[in-house]
Amino acid sequence: MTDDAVPDLRASDADRERVADILRDALAEGRLDMVEFEERLDATYRARTYGELAPITRDLPAAGVTAPVVSLSKDPANGSDWSGRIVGGEGSSTWAVAVMAGFQRKGHWTVPRRFTCFAFCGGGELDLREANFTEREVEINAIAIMGGVDVIVPPGVEVVVRGIGIMGGFDHREDGVPGEPGAPRVVITGFALWGGVGVQRKLTRAEKQRVREERRREKLERRESRRELG
Repeated sequence: MTDDAVPDLRASDADRERVADILRDALAEGRLDMVEFEERLDATYRARTYGELAPITRDLPAAGVTAPVVSLSKDPANGSDWSGRIVGGEGSSTWAVAVMAGFQRKGHWTVPRRFTCFAFCGGGELDLREANFTEREVEINAIAIMGGVDVIVPPGVEVVVRGIGIMGGFDHREDGVPGEPGAPRVVITGFALWGGVGVQRKLTRAEKQRVREERRREKLERRESRRELG
């Protein structure tokens, strides 16, 4: 029997179930949305030959195959690793206050070894996604009384939360997430009374745009794949 004849071989129920398992894994991992999953699963159970089954999972990793790792961290502006963003020296500012008002630190600024902020009946935002750091470990001491402070960090940065809340609280969702090698460590301390200190991990606008473009390309590729399947 020649290799050219293999696609014409009849597929078994076990063959179709193996393909269905790959599709279920892809759905769970977010590689397929529900519409794509249902379309491919329907095509799987309608397939009669290996030639009809093969294209269904052509763009998906098979079981036991490790897919390439996609990093969500922003490449440092001054170098190829995090060391380019640990610059030494002094911070752009060391404190911020919001009393029935607000404060914001964002964009390209330098985080000092210790930054203290106070919010009373107001709010503040500390955005570290494009910031440089004076040291490998920095501390943000946040005091929120009937107000709030939001700290935004990029993927890859380690966050440690040690604040105390009374009828308020500190967000611990990002606490303990391992950091990337050489990335800064941000320790969040302070006190919250009838207020809160939140921690969010977000991409920069440039990274969000890059992810959107990649998703557009993937959608176009999937459309082409569906045309081939059709």
